[in-house]
Amino acid sequence: MFKTMIAVRSVCDITPQLLRSMGVKGLLLDIDNTLTTHDNPAPAEGVLDWIAEMKQAGIRMRLVSNNHEPRVKPFAEMLGIPCVCESLKPLSRGFIQAMQEMHLPKESLCVVGDQIYTDIWGANLFGVKSIYVRPMQKETWKGHEFLCIKRVLEVPFLPKDYQYLPAKIKKES
Repeated sequence: MFKTMIAVRSVCDITPQLLRSMGVKGLLLDIDNTLTTHDNPAPAEGVLDWIAEMKQAGIRMRLVSNNHEPRVKPFAEMLGIPCVCESLKPLSRGFIQAMQEMHLPKESLCVVGDQIYTDIWGANLFGVKSIYVRPMQKETWKGHEFLCIKRVLEVPFLPKDYQYLPAKIKKES
């Protein structure tokens, strides 16, 4: 229920080749600690180039976030990716909306995120592929109390090695 298909250190480690090998044509992307640090209005280093690479490869994308529109929409506009706000992950509502907007079947979708109990569990409940991304930043207790507790509870389900990618589909230098 809480296991991911693949684990990587960064979204930038996800390549079009990897996605093709998985049969993925669409990504349902988390924001905070996946594409940027918490509440940061700018994407992390390398993310804009990665987004451009995915677009060039024909990979469709949607941001699917539990955050509210004032946080999600400006970030989505900056990336040029449509979004689903207040998605209620791990429930499937936001994933269903994104799938319908993308006009892709479930079999070709993959959830990418940093949280076991929202992103990965949500992908498993919805019945789509998943890629776990190591969180970009450790949350501080102040303002993120619930997340700090969840991080402790995630430990038994975390991948032991964040580089599960076979050499033939790793990012080419």
